[in-house]
Amino acid sequence: MTVARTGLPALVARHAEHTPDALAVADGDTTLTYAQLVSRARALASHLHDQGVRPGDSVALLMPRSARTVVAQLALWWAGAACVPLDPGHPRPRTEAMLEDSGATLTVGDSKLLEAAATPGAVLALPDDEQPAEGAGVSAEGPDPDDTAFVMFTSGSTGRPKGVAVRHGAIAELVTDPDYVTVTARDRVLLHSPATFDGSTFEVWAALANGAAVVVCTTERPSFEDLAKVVERQGVTVAFFTTALFHQLAARRSRVFALLRTVVVGGEAMAAQHARAVLGAFPWVELVNGYGPTETTTFATAHRVSDRDCDGPVPIGRPIAGATAHILDEAGLPVADGARGELWVGGSRLAHGYTRQPGLTAERFVDHPVLGRLYRTGDLVSARPDGALDFHGRTDDQVKVRGFRIEPGEIEHALREQPEVDDAAVAVRRPTPDDARLAAFVVAGSGPVPRAEALLARLGAVLPAHLVPDELTFVEHLPLTSSGKVDRRALGELGTAVEVGGAAEPLTPLQGAVAEVWGRSLGCEVTRPDADFLDLGGHSLLALVVAEDLREELGVELSLADFFTAPTVAGHADLVERALLAAHTDLRPDAPEDTDGH
Repeated sequence: MTVARTGLPALVARHAEHTPDALAVADGDTTLTYAQLVSRARALASHLHDQGVRPGDSVALLMPRSARTVVAQLALWWAGAACVPLDPGHPRPRTEAMLEDSGATLTVGDSKLLEAAATPGAVLALPDDEQPAEGAGVSAEGPDPDDTAFVMFTSGSTGRPKGVAVRHGAIAELVTDPDYVTVTARDRVLLHSPATFDGSTFEVWAALANGAAVVVCTTERPSFEDLAKVVERQGVTVAFFTTALFHQLAARRSRVFALLRTVVVGGEAMAAQHARAVLGAFPWVELVNGYGPTETTTFATAHRVSDRDCDGPVPIGRPIAGATAHILDEAGLPVADGARGELWVGGSRLAHGYTRQPGLTAERFVDHPVLGRLYRTGDLVSARPDGALDFHGRTDDQVKVRGFRIEPGEIEHALREQPEVDDAAVAVRRPTPDDARLAAFVVAGSGPVPRAEALLARLGAVLPAHLVPDELTFVEHLPLTSSGKVDRRALGELGTAVEVGGAAEPLTPLQGAVAEVWGRSLGCEVTRPDADFLDLGGHSLLALVVAEDLREELGVELSLADFFTAPTVAGHADLVERALLAAHTDLRPDAPEDTDGH
């Protein structure tokens, strides 16, 4: 169907008019109807207007994931501003670069996060509960379809993130009455992605554009069990998972699938065996494989996956919601039927471009003489006879790891900035099919060789966590291809050095149980109590896997905060022991003896 060109606030306002008492947002015990959501957002928009926010401004938003985040986004738009989501976990230099490149005139959000972040420029703590008001100075209709809704930042090959200006109309067209996925007014859609990740755009606005409810997972880094509990308790029916997370949930036949009707997956190539496992165990699930760079507004193509699709690579489908797909060669000409070529995406949902980077915008957003304005994705695809697209990799070095789009050049630039480093290269290493790790290979300069941990710690001060390599190995030289370029395939096949200390104490029985769980996920034997999870190549997604295995096998739930507070075998064993003692008072040596007293 044809979707009306509109801004997102107008869509929400229509539902507030027609179904004012319908649930819009559920955040733990807090709920907002559509009428309450609109009333609070317009009141906050009036407050922002009083504080000087004007149409055309870019305003950064720093808030934990909550119902207030949804209210704040709507308020910024009704005040006429574009929203620049920030991540409280990002290092200060990256946040400063995002603020500068987005042209943000103000940072608003949670008072505690704003104080801790100490962001440059003007800041404004948002009130906890803005009372309904008339919305003075606020447009009744809100932004135009061509106004910028979000500036979403992605990894940049030059060592600096690039901000994508995503339009209101593009998001509205993606999510309103979609034909590639089922979302109705009776649905509840899970919000668990960071606001800086474009998957959250689908999670929030696919719900609100269709009169459904957003269910917020407020746990900052939810475990598998946290996700299942939210889905169970709140009656979630629709969820988006990154491909890596989907693979891990599928491998353990997570009960989360038993409760969902629709699962949308995107970020990397979907593994056929995991898709088949989910469809076989949960045949009612509508499984959608989505594909699309941020520049094409979250998803450009999609495919409803069936069992027969799992006999080979799962296709990324056909263009959706106003997008067009063209397979072209280097000269911008169509390739032969069935041949591989670069995917160029066109249509009505392309972003404006990159903020304050006209040269890069002109390079990637091309005015094709025949096909109009297109975005060059850099992805290699081919078309099946029925028109469905198959994905075949990249034309450049860009990679996807755990759902994040990563330019190795950004990490290499940060490494080469270190005084002890002569050269560096980054590749993806896969010790197991479901585990992709960023591996850095460094040629040290003259003088003492720095410790790998020290270099990684310095990277963590300038790069967000998903760009800090999981492994770092020193090499005498980088392998080169015959044309003199770094051979990234050869890098990915290199083993990674892990420093091994001297003699260690033997493992206790409980440490041995923890070490066995670690070893299965890390793909290596773990024999030392002082073995460090991160030093062995562990990362946030593997931490979820280990925490779930510890819960299933030892009956203990570890939060990810506790997990990374003491990320050694001995540390985890201590946490497990304490949790077991707390759960079973009869195991405590100092527990009081039972008596006949009541």
